[in-house]
Amino acid sequence: MNLQSDDFELLGVAKQFKQDAAELAQRWKSLQAQVHPDRFANASSAEKRMAMQWSVRANEAYQRLKNPLSRASYLCELHGLPIGAEDNTAMPKQFLMQQMEWLEALDDAQTQGDVNSITAEVQAELDKTIAATEQALDEHQQYETAVEQIRSWMFLSRFMERVRARQLQLPASRP
Repeated sequence: MNLQSDDFELLGVAKQFKQDAAELAQRWKSLQAQVHPDRFANASSAEKRMAMQWSVRANEAYQRLKNPLSRASYLCELHGLPIGAEDNTAMPKQFLMQQMEWLEALDDAQTQGDVNSITAEVQAELDKTIAATEQALDEHQQYETAVEQIRSWMFLSRFMERVRARQLQLPASRP
């Protein structure tokens, strides 16, 4: 085990998208039990610094792998394909058209019921995108395809945040 290990190696889990959240948490806790700075309270300054580095590294790895979106992005990065969402916002025309339709529908929504129907539609698309990402990564090792799916996933996740914000703006539904 070294600080330069990738996150999967560091936590001792398979290098794949699908992860068992409980196992991941247990591996992190086990690693933290070994490297936590409190265990090195009476150690030399160098050992304390090294324990701190290990602890920080373990926390970073766990945070990255426990979040499915960041885990998927990280897998692509490990295979030389960074997502590049900050500087590459190009998306397929059909996808953008769907986003515009949802945005208009969201702007026009007057009731919680209106927003709920949009939520259901977007969530279904998000679920489909996540499943396609998992398939591209774990079953086919098609990282270029996964990059496109992940970028769609990011767009859909941001849109769901807008949907939640709109829900808060509208009066609660009455039974």
